Amino acid sequence: MSLSVRGLAARQLADYRARTPGTFFGEEDHPRLTLDDAYAVQAEVATLRVADGEPVAGYKVGATGPGTREQFGMDGPVRGFVYGTELYPSGATLSHASYANLAIEGELAVRLGDAAEIVRVFPVIELHNYVFRSETPALQELIANNGLHAGVVLPDGDGTEWRGEEPLAGTLRVEINGRTVAEGAMSGVPGGPAGSVEWLRRNLEAHGLALRPRQLVLTGTPLGLYPVQPGDAVRVTAERLGAVEATVAP
Repeated sequence: MSLSVRGLAARQLADYRARTPGTFFGEEDHPRLTLDDAYAVQAEVATLRVADGEPVAGYKVGATGPGTREQFGMDGPVRGFVYGTELYPSGATLSHASYANLAIEGELAVRLGDAAEIVRVFPVIELHNYVFRSETPALQELIANNGLHAGVVLPDGDGTEWRGEEPLAGTLRVEINGRTVAEGAMSGVPGGPAGSVEWLRRNLEAHGLALRPRQLVLTGTPLGLYPVQPGDAVRVTAERLGAVEATVAP
């Protein structure tokens, strides 16, 4: 069975839209992708989604912090695309049935300025289809599945002015139904949020891409990935930087 990046990307997108992501990786005889293959599939999916009217709003960095690296059993970083059709306001009600094993991360995101430089920082809730199909999951599956990314809940307002030059002191906290499930240092990913952005710049350049003015960058979490169920209320708080909330419906 030979690998067609275009064919696999079309299949990946169809699976994503059917809420059965990454069925390719559950097949015993599927071709083994290199990391470059996986990023090529991810990029081709982006091309298809943009052609269908889903603009790229930015990027995500994942598998960086100790929580997700231990949970996934693999070391990143990896990156994925963030789409403008999957941005939700704080207080949004999310349909659990619209995802495959919906899970959330609490993390910091940055907004880029007119020269694609960091200008603001704020907490977000990242949404995931928490599905691995390989017997031994690897970075190739994670990358080809766009880092498991399925959307992001944004806080009210524009965030706090920050240029990435000074460390961010304080605690990042994830609460589900009023109970703290995880908390840790906001700067807990390698190099802090600014380090994630610099890694992303280099990775994109190596693949013929670049950050653009006013894009959104999710910088990864020092915490973990937490499955949620209908009826759950999620709140992510970044000390002195604000909070963001969402509710999960059936």
